Amino acid sequence: MDTATTVIVVAAALAALVLAVAVGVLVRLVRTRRALRRAGLPTGPRWVFWGAVLYFVLPFDILPDPIYLDDIGVLLLALHTLRGPLRAAHGHKIPMTTQSKETNHSFDSYK
Repeated sequence: MDTATTVIVVAAALAALVLAVAVGVLVRLVRTRRALRRAGLPTGPRWVFWGAVLYFVLPFDILPDPIYLDDIGVLLLALHTLRGPLRAAHGHKIPMTTQSKETNHSFDSYK
């Protein structure tokens, strides 16, 4: 392969990796909002969640779409905003649901 082909392949691989990270953060944002709603806790302003999702989906970005760093930043900011009421309710400790090895039941632990 020549140099140009190698650069294109590496750039495409990096773009795919960053896209995978962005989709992972989006999934985490949706799961956090769903968990907060099920628990009856406030999820913060709705526009934060939907604004972050729309920013990720719509083609209008600050940076062009192969560079998803701005999308990741917006999604992380929305995730941080959604988890704010949860931090306040639990004294800055975020509960994590884990499974007990002995009983195979889920329980809440705190970091």
